[in-house]
Amino acid sequence: MKTISKGNRILVFLAAALMISAYFTPLWQISLWAPQYPEGLNMKIWIDQLSGDVNIINGVNHYIGMKHIGEEMFPEFSYLIYVFGFIIAVGFIAALTGKKFLLHGYFLLITFLGIGVIIDMHLWGYDYGHNLNSTAAIKVPGMAYQPPLIGYKELLNFLAYSGPDVGGWILMGSALLTILAIFFDWRSNRKKTALT
Repeated sequence: MKTISKGNRILVFLAAALMISAYFTPLWQISLWAPQYPEGLNMKIWIDQLSGDVNIINGVNHYIGMKHIGEEMFPEFSYLIYVFGFIIAVGFIAALTGKKFLLHGYFLLITFLGIGVIIDMHLWGYDYGHNLNSTAAIKVPGMAYQPPLIGYKELLNFLAYSGPDVGGWILMGSALLTILAIFFDWRSNRKKTALT
């Protein structure tokens, strides 16, 4: 059974340990600025809840017919804690056993999680910004209010921002450590092959 080096096992162990931060830090944030809100409004998305200025944002969005933001909009909150737990467990097992196939499996799980979250965020943002209440007080023909997936976007008199929060950046660091472990393992094997 092919195994990875002690150094790479440490990298994988650190990567899995960093992922635990997802349970204690916000993963994503959406912020809004406008002349009437120069200090900005901020909504933070955690692994199983929302926090921040959600009620104020709902009050503002009500006038343009956007849906009420609530945790019931995110069925992912009910199972993401288990998905993360499973991926973290695979990472720790890969680190403790040193099995190469588990390292690659751990990396694939992180990759699929990242892709899934991005797709999910896009679909939610599209629905939220396009399916508006036809009886809204403010209507702008042809206008959609889909928040940006990543980065900044102007929506009427608001500037909207969407991007990783503390936990999201830490998860990216975890993924980077895993990539480094795979790269170092590949380079080591390449050198061994060249010597034989």
